[in-house]
Amino acid sequence: MSSSPQVLVVGGGPGGAAAAFWLARHGVDVTVVEKRRYPREKACGDGLTPRAVRQLIDMGFDFDRPDVHRVVGLRSYAGDVMLEMPWPEHSIYPNWGATLRRADLDGRVAALAEAEGASVLQGVEAVAVVDDRDLTAVELRRKGEEPEVVTPDYVVVADGSLSRFGRDLGAHRRRDYPFGLAVRGYWESPNSTDGYIESQLDIRDREGRAMPGYGWVFPMGDGTINVGAGLVSTFKGWKDINTSRILEAYLASLPGHWQIEKDPIARPIGGKLPMAFSVGPKTGRNWVLVGDAAGAVNPFNGEGIDYAYETGRLAAGFIAGALATGDPATLGAYDEALVAEYAAYHRVARIFVSAIGNPSVMRTLTTVGLRSRPLMEWVLKVMANLLEPEERGMAESVYGAIEKVVDLPGLRRIKA
Repeated sequence: MSSSPQVLVVGGGPGGAAAAFWLARHGVDVTVVEKRRYPREKACGDGLTPRAVRQLIDMGFDFDRPDVHRVVGLRSYAGDVMLEMPWPEHSIYPNWGATLRRADLDGRVAALAEAEGASVLQGVEAVAVVDDRDLTAVELRRKGEEPEVVTPDYVVVADGSLSRFGRDLGAHRRRDYPFGLAVRGYWESPNSTDGYIESQLDIRDREGRAMPGYGWVFPMGDGTINVGAGLVSTFKGWKDINTSRILEAYLASLPGHWQIEKDPIARPIGGKLPMAFSVGPKTGRNWVLVGDAAGAVNPFNGEGIDYAYETGRLAAGFIAGALATGDPATLGAYDEALVAEYAAYHRVARIFVSAIGNPSVMRTLTTVGLRSRPLMEWVLKVMANLLEPEERGMAESVYGAIEKVVDLPGLRRIKA
């Protein structure tokens, strides 16, 4: 790199690539550095909800490619009770989702940013140069080469849920907020062109005990399905849970229409996800956190890829504004925008996952709820964060009702 860019984006996943795309669209000189090389495997993200699809459409993503499989809705199970729900019609988001392997998706979105004018450097590790907790420069490290030091005006921290770069800047996760544990693998299936994403809301371990979380199947449309299980940290004794054993139990109870063999195509992989914007501070004098690095994962359903695209886009707008005005204080408005857009929703989501840490509560909510289609259609809209703009005026009432439902005696509550 011959000179320092105006903005350096650390991490080339969804949040970083989106930030780079929109910064380049604003005419900003932006460089993305990705530690690994595309394509690379990730534990989560093969399922794209309507929110994620909307962001990708806005960036010009081609959904007509043969390896993109469209899905029309969600099929939910709670034990033997099943309900199919199409994605709702919406004035902003499409009424369909999609599946595509992250190994393919991330490189394509980075290529869109590159086509917009961003520079994308692969196989480059970024290390924060910090003086008294102030980010003064970034050291770029390439294997077999001398480190290069750059001094961008601003840095977008998008290096994922573990975010070593963010930790070096003092960012940390609130310990009283939930986080998710997930594991997934790929299996061959003759039904991989199914039009529904599938979830199991009453997942059991090998001893038959109810667990707080869910199982999923993403039909990939290519002869394979993504099967995984996610848990939340609100469960008593979660530190002793082996998610691989939970996945095995879920596989044993999969509906017969998937017709899978015992062995996966490759060894399943897993990860840990901070949730509910639990990581902060999200801004510094010259940096912002986006995506998983900010804990931007929906506790209701474990979604993170859509919020990574959205927060990357938001951050790009405020950084472009700061560059245009010469006023770094403009970055503070990014924090305010996150609060305005997500705070109420994630407050009730935190309370909800606190409640489902009680297995009996989870079992009651799922088995009773799935027997009421009107209720579950509303629940789908709330859990996928797909309320219409005019419905968002009702959000506080909806959230308050959910809080009352789960506000049961003896629950270990998470502070809002």
